[in-house]
Formats: sequence, structure tokens, C-alpha cells
Amino acid sequence: MDNHIVEVINVTREVAWLPWAVQYFFLIGLSVGGMLLSLPGYAFARENWRALGRTALLVALTCGLAAPVALLSDLHQPGRFWHFYVVLRPTSWMWWGSIFIPLYVTGLLVYGWVCFREELQAHGRVDSRLAALYRLTSLGGGRNDALIRAAGLFALAGALLVALYTGAEVAVVKARPLWHTPFLPVQFLMTALAGGAGLVLVLNRFAAGNDRAVEVQANRLLAGFLGGVMLIGGLWLALGLFRLDATHAEALGSVAGSEAWRVTAIWAVAATALPFAIAVAKPAGTGLVTGLIALHGAWMFRWTVFIGGQTVPKTGAGFYDYALAAGPEGLLGIVGTAGLWLFLLIALTAILPSPRRPAPGPARAPQAPAGTVAAE
Repeated sequence: MDNHIVEVINVTREVAWLPWAVQYFFLIGLSVGGMLLSLPGYAFARENWRALGRTALLVALTCGLAAPVALLSDLHQPGRFWHFYVVLRPTSWMWWGSIFIPLYVTGLLVYGWVCFREELQAHGRVDSRLAALYRLTSLGGGRNDALIRAAGLFALAGALLVALYTGAEVAVVKARPLWHTPFLPVQFLMTALAGGAGLVLVLNRFAAGNDRAVEVQANRLLAGFLGGVMLIGGLWLALGLFRLDATHAEALGSVAGSEAWRVTAIWAVAATALPFAIAVAKPAGTGLVTGLIALHGAWMFRWTVFIGGQTVPKTGAGFYDYALAAGPEGLLGIVGTAGLWLFLLIALTAILPSPRRPAPGPARAPQAPAGTVAAE
């Protein structure tokens, strides 16, 4: 008879990346997505994209300004941010992020100004304090497409660098197979585009005149982005199921026995397939529904990656428990970040002139040119 006692010890670890990180990756993703969607209408001067581009630029500016606040909060001691600038760490993606984020936000603000300055001037929203800046960026008066394109391309470079670093700083963690995949940065970008299109649809309904043409255009874009999300997710799943890659097989095996992860997978498929089907079948009149579901999907993907990914032990058996706290490091932080974004949206839409709503009723006949007499 064996009288030995075998004691199994497992260490439970608290999550290091809190919901603040989820909010940051969510907001910066929406900002990058909105910025990319604004380029055809502004940087490339395609008039049929201008209305959508205006709403997308609102998304980029408001989310781009709120995101760094969430990132500073996730440092636990926000004063630590200056360490990035006094200690060089060129081998760290986080260190590169401290360079790319100010570059992107600065480029985004300049791009937003040169895009909106003519609109502000036309409606008398440029006071004496901004008049000199307006004259400096006018360069001959009127809309300066070359300047807008240059500012847009600079902001695009910053956006792509941010998209690269946000995906790479997670994907390089070899100790977590769920994160260590080249598909993660691509999926971050695709879900960011889908979330950006979703927020365009929501703002189009409540803050941009409910333009039906913008709704149809954004829904079609959303369907394309969600199709890309499903394709990338399917490739990741296939590599794990058929054991074509050891890391992907290990990642899938680490959560295969969890009922919670199975429910999460079904939820993720539904949150992607449902708005895709609606946007394809009926792009007009469904923008609010598809937009909200797309935003939910983009946020839930990041929550699952960060919070869910940290509940899978690097070593040992079972899963770590996580309960969302009610204070600043949990629910209050999420609500506070959303409140900051809402404040920025209200402030920006209060400064910008309201978009023109289409006149109800039958189309009016075009007016006779000045100096002519209409026939009786």
C-alpha cells in the first residue's frame, strides 16, 4: 500500500493588463479604422465618399484623443510614461508605441484641421485666434486638396505604425500561444475597420443627419470587413484543428476543454455573421443595428484576447478566475472612458457646423440662374 501523499499546488495570478488596456486597444482601433475610412473622401478628393469621410473623421478624432488617456491609466502609475522617453528600449514594441502614438495623434489633429478648416470658415467658426492658422493652411484660399492629401498620408503612416505596434506587442508573447500568432495583428486591424464602420453607422444616425446614402455605403464596407474577419478566424482555426502549426494547435488545445470558451466562440461567430448577413441582405435602414453589433464584436474580441487570454495559465492546469471589479480598475474605468469619448464627441460636434439634412418631400426643381427670368 502506497502511503505517500501527492500535493498539487497551482498558483493563481492576477491579470496584469486590466480593462483599461481593453479600452485603449478598442478606442485606438476605432480611431485607426475611422481615419482609414476618411481617406477616400478627403485625401483622395472623391466627392461620393465625402459625407462618409466626414463622419469617419469624427470617429478618428474623438477615439484617437480618448485612447491615450486609457493607456496612461493602464500603467497603474500614470507618471511612469516619461520612463519611455528617458530609457531607450528599441527592442521593445511598447517603447516604439510611445513614439508612434504621439506621432499618430499629432498627424491626426493636423489632418482633421486641414479637412475641417474650410467648413469652419464658411460658417464663421474661425475666430481671430485661429485666423492666422487658417491663413497659413489656406495657401491661396479655398480647398487645398494637395495639403489635405499630404496631411492625410502623414496621418496614414502614423495609423499604420500604431496598427503594427498594437498587434505586434501582443503577438510577440511566446508564453501565451493564444497571442503568439501572426494572425493577431491582422485580426486587430480587420476588427478595428469593422468597429470603425460600425461607429460611423451609429454616428450617422444620431450626429450626422441620418444620411441614407452613407448608411448603405458604410454597411457595404462593414460587410467586406466582417468577411475578412471570418476569413482570418477560419484560417487560425484550421491551422489549429488540422495541427498544421504547433503553436496554433497548442493554443486551440489550451481552451478546448472549457465550456466558457466554447460559448465565447459561438458568441464571436454570431456577433460577426449576424451583422454580415444583415448588411448584405438589407444595407438600407439597418445601420443602427449592424453598427451596434459591429462595435460589440470589436470590443468583445479585445476583451477575450486580453482578459480571457490572461485567464489561461502559462503553466499548470485549469483556468484563473477573473471578476470585473466595480471600481476604477474595472467597470468604473470602462464607463469613465466611454464618458470621456462622449464628451469629446459633444465638444467636437458643437464646434463643427451641423451637416445638412435632405429636404423632405418631393425634389424641388432647380432654380433659374441669376440674371434670367423663369418662363411663365
